[in-house]
Amino acid sequence: MGTLKQRLHADVVVHMRDGNKTALTTVRNVLGEIETREKSGRAPIELDDTQVTALLQKEAAKRHDTARIYAEAGETVRAEAEIAEAEVIEAYLPAMLTQAEVEAIVDEVVAALKAEGQELSGRQMGAVMKPVTAKVAGRFDGKAVSEIVRNRLA
Repeated sequence: MGTLKQRLHADVVVHMRDGNKTALTTVRNVLGEIETREKSGRAPIELDDTQVTALLQKEAAKRHDTARIYAEAGETVRAEAEIAEAEVIEAYLPAMLTQAEVEAIVDEVVAALKAEGQELSGRQMGAVMKPVTAKVAGRFDGKAVSEIVRNRLA
């Protein structure tokens, strides 16, 4: 169904019709954040699905951090509201990869680069990270990916 942004716009109507205020407010806030991103800068741009996904991940992470702060302060109602918003946002994100799946992707890329005749060591980490990052694309933690690559090249 079109782009992720189109899906968000269509879901505003669905949430309005269903009377789901939490989802409606959350999706509207995310759409506002997308529009702000698109209009900031010298020339307006159109965010693609990869950029929208990255923005959604940041928004979900913000909600989780805020929920943790509220929970530590004893504000359980506010923490639960933030977690509910994070869950709405996470419903739009692609399925996360497992550690084993990411390791398989890293092994595949390393094998392909070695087959091309490249000598791989810790100094060529960027040569491995670029194709791996393209394949993983926001479905696994970037720091963990670089750690896996570093271990494979050691």
